[in-house]
Amino acid sequence: MAAVPTDAELQLAAAEIGRLLLERRMKLSAAESCTGGWLSKVVTEVAGCSDWFDCSFVAYSYEAKEGMLGVNRVTLETFGAVSRETVVEMVRGALSKSRANVAVAITGIAGPSGGTPGKPVGTVWLAWGRGHHPPVTEMVHLDGDRDAIRRQTVAVAFTGLQKILTAPSEAF
Repeated sequence: MAAVPTDAELQLAAAEIGRLLLERRMKLSAAESCTGGWLSKVVTEVAGCSDWFDCSFVAYSYEAKEGMLGVNRVTLETFGAVSRETVVEMVRGALSKSRANVAVAITGIAGPSGGTPGKPVGTVWLAWGRGHHPPVTEMVHLDGDRDAIRRQTVAVAFTGLQKILTAPSEAF
């Protein structure tokens, strides 16, 4: 099992994301499902985050994903909420429905129930979007209880944000 990040480690990561966004004069939005707003909670613990954090969408149900983020019902019914296809639509919705030019989307199975043989507990899809570039996606399999999976997911989200913020813009 990967090390479960502490509150202090997550806050340091969020502060670093804020610094990078400020340097680039960019704003962040988030679309969260299995983390239930945890990424946004960590971000808003950083003093001055209103300078670089625009908004968050906590969209847990199919209806919320559709209504808040514009995820297509056919996508949800065909691929499920925990899929590359859904998380891509979530991150695009977070960008289009906010003033942000960088977004992260998260959907997964934090447990303890809800897993299947094809999508066990700990399966999480993330997507990062920057402007009009195609989103970057990643699926991870995390171990631990619900709390550990959610903490690790937030850490993975911050790592991905750091990568897209430090990559040359032509890489997207």
